[in-house]
Amino acid sequence: MEFSIKSGSPEKQRSACVVVGIFEPRKLTLAAELLDNAAQTYLSDIVRRGDMEGKAGTTLLLHNVPGTLCDRVLLVGLGKEKEFGDKEYCDAIRSAVRTLNETGSFDGTVFLTEAAIKKRGVAWRMRQAAVIAQETVYRFDQFKSKKDKVRRPLRKLTFVVDRRNELAAAEEALNQGQAIAEGMSFAKDLANLPGNICTPAYLAEAAQKMAVDHKLDIEILDHEAMSNLGMHALLAVAQGSRQPPRLIVLHHRGGKSDQAPLVLVGKGITFDSGGISLKPSADMDEMKYDMCGAASVLGTIKAAAMMKLPLNLTVIVPAAENMPGGAATRPGDIVSSMSGQSIEILNTDAEGRLILCDALTYAARFAPETVIDVATLTGACVVALGHVATGLFANNEPLARELLNAGDEAHDRAWQMPLWDDYQELLKSPFADIANVGGRWGGSISAACFLARFTKKYAWAHLDIAGTAWKSGPEKGATGRPVPLLLHYLMKLSRKLN
Repeated sequence: MEFSIKSGSPEKQRSACVVVGIFEPRKLTLAAELLDNAAQTYLSDIVRRGDMEGKAGTTLLLHNVPGTLCDRVLLVGLGKEKEFGDKEYCDAIRSAVRTLNETGSFDGTVFLTEAAIKKRGVAWRMRQAAVIAQETVYRFDQFKSKKDKVRRPLRKLTFVVDRRNELAAAEEALNQGQAIAEGMSFAKDLANLPGNICTPAYLAEAAQKMAVDHKLDIEILDHEAMSNLGMHALLAVAQGSRQPPRLIVLHHRGGKSDQAPLVLVGKGITFDSGGISLKPSADMDEMKYDMCGAASVLGTIKAAAMMKLPLNLTVIVPAAENMPGGAATRPGDIVSSMSGQSIEILNTDAEGRLILCDALTYAARFAPETVIDVATLTGACVVALGHVATGLFANNEPLARELLNAGDEAHDRAWQMPLWDDYQELLKSPFADIANVGGRWGGSISAACFLARFTKKYAWAHLDIAGTAWKSGPEKGATGRPVPLLLHYLMKLSRKLN
């Protein structure tokens, strides 16, 4: 989609559709008032009759509004003015874009970006508008022989600012929003692919192509290279599959040569059957999404390269398929990790932590400033937080606060969970240094505690995205989260480093 920014009056816009807001109950925004004045109270008459109350999420499309130069006017309900905040703004943009896309408006001029939101400036409004617009029109239909065609799909959006002196900041934020949206779309495209196509080798090929396109350095380790490094926890997960594992390492070198990198590690289980500890068959098709952590960190480095962020960023993706088979790991097996710690595998369906622990150990060789791993790790996190917030664990409180703040700003929120040593007791094994599961209770915490054993050399955070990485039901598909959270964190870190 093509985006642009301008400053102007709504009645003077030559556009297929001008979008303005209405607050509840029946209160016109400034842009709507200007249109109403030009139309000789046409809008206020409609509102007064009750055709548009201003309830959040409602829309009303008007044709041939007198006194205007546009073909249509779209009224969007914003809810109560005193309650208008981040969520309400995002929902209004989403409703507007969806309606424009479905009603044949080839382009639209959106005045909703002028709306005042507490503690949010024009840059935030523009960035979010670009992300939401791309997200709303996203489709994954490449495997359909007959695609659902939109009659006249939305191709161009113009966002409006109050004052001309805001244009420069708005343009920069718009470019950032487009990059974030591209990173999210890349992540969603990978995650939505079926497991018979998106194998570890396919992930490596996709990363290789992205590295060429965005001038990133890349290294791909095969089974032999990982075995030589002692990554036997990671390799144990791949034993039952015919698909060979990969360790993908990408570098965006945007900072100074002596600047310590930030490392992102993404869980890349391209399909998770549970292995010998086989999952129930219901909804097992959704286990293609067990590589959403990998997809999100790949989408993040793509967007960081598009923005040319002035920092050094390394992405590590341990990729494997978890399948039952004659060579598969059995419950009770003991394997050694790259760190030298032995692990008793009590449940082969707790495989994500096995591939991550070796990747987190590998990350230490880059002398990182910070390491953040992203993983669809535990169903227990979904029980705790549902599908709204990502679970956040950290061994460094300043890092945790920065990620929480980034999530709030991106409207891609996380919630911090405890990482107390008391929970380490759950992981005791009579036969090895550590067990890979800690029992039913506090499952997301014991999983994070497992990872914490391999991250003592650096500041580290763990994002459990099991509840936020994809949606089930009628809107089934990957969400692209937490790409926005990670990129807002990286943008702020870039400003701090420079």
